[in-house]
Amino acid sequence: MIRELVSRFSTTLTERRVSPRRKHNIPVKVCFAPQKNTANLRRTSCDDLFLSGETTDLSETGIGFLVSTIRIQEKYLVGQERLLNVELDLSGMKVRMQVRGVRYEKVGIHISTEKYFVGAEIVHIDEEEKASYEHFLCNGGQIRKTAAVCLELGVD
Repeated sequence: MIRELVSRFSTTLTERRVSPRRKHNIPVKVCFAPQKNTANLRRTSCDDLFLSGETTDLSETGIGFLVSTIRIQEKYLVGQERLLNVELDLSGMKVRMQVRGVRYEKVGIHISTEKYFVGAEIVHIDEEEKASYEHFLCNGGQIRKTAAVCLELGVD
């Protein structure tokens, strides 16, 4: 009886400490954030080297997504405090954020269906995009209309 109460209490504390995750399958584009390296001035653009995938879950503090490979060229997505630029396509609106991969796991039964799940924490997101992202999370997938779009279209 006491063991059951302690188990329930610790589960409740864990649930309150972690942001609730929402299941959403949204197209995602992932590329490496530019590194500040004065010795090597060659930088890669997100348009050149990126992975496409889809999200599995979203929260206020992190995202989980599936991609076909765990690396781009010789660099792994997760590890070495590597920052990633992520672009989510939320109902036609692009939300960009910078994330840090914290874990990955190979999923899929057969080599032809093999994918990698990447869990990442959100490091940076602009205020306007953060407001749209949080609105999307709270309202079950509906994106918020910004004032600029409403004025442009002449909608109240």
